[in-house]
Amino acid sequence: MRFDKRFLATPLLAALFIGNVQAHGLWTEQRRGNIEMIYGHGAEDDAFKAEKVSGAWAADAQGRMIPVTIERLADHARLKPLKAPATLAVALDNGPWSQTADKAWINQGQQQVPNAVASIHTWKYSLAFYQPGAQLPELKRLRLAIVPEADPLEVGPGKPLSVRVLLDGKPAAGVELIGDYRGEPDAVSAKTDAEGRAKIMVRNAGLNIIAAQVILDTKDDPQVKQHGLFSSLTFLGAPHHE
Repeated sequence: MRFDKRFLATPLLAALFIGNVQAHGLWTEQRRGNIEMIYGHGAEDDAFKAEKVSGAWAADAQGRMIPVTIERLADHARLKPLKAPATLAVALDNGPWSQTADKAWINQGQQQVPNAVASIHTWKYSLAFYQPGAQLPELKRLRLAIVPEADPLEVGPGKPLSVRVLLDGKPAAGVELIGDYRGEPDAVSAKTDAEGRAKIMVRNAGLNIIAAQVILDTKDDPQVKQHGLFSSLTFLGAPHHE
């Protein structure tokens, strides 16, 4: 799939265009023995409405699904798989947003915001790898996905990881990838080729967060003029030892 005028794939341009509505990303982290959902931009870690989490899917090393409970807390969400997962995917539906003439953003569609000057519905996705050799299950619930073409847990810091970006299940060309979303959230590391592939240097021995986003014009959604999709891929760069 090649990008055309429907796409704004540059992260910085997208952020300038729609502000914090799209600038924030989504990923998961191990905190205090729990798998926590993080909603933020770079070092920022913000509260969010847990009811916006639309799904979570865990799998074992063979790609078989594991039941996972979403614990919806006051300011974020916690994921509780039935057993330790090899991979874990999550989705957040941030809903429709409309901008007023005075540049304020309201979490409603343009039909509810008279004279809206811009409108967008955003979704956030994340895919985490926890165990070496994990086989991925189907990712059809993730409209935008960054799929590693090698085991990310075996590559190591300072070495390149081949990835493929899929949009609605098809390779997406021209998508800019951020290699270290927490450390440098606006620094583009690579752009996907005609087959949706790119190579990203593994930056950290600790948590790596690779991110991408796209914005698509839409004529089929009466509430918004655009759809915004963010996706991250997370993994540890080196094994953790006690």
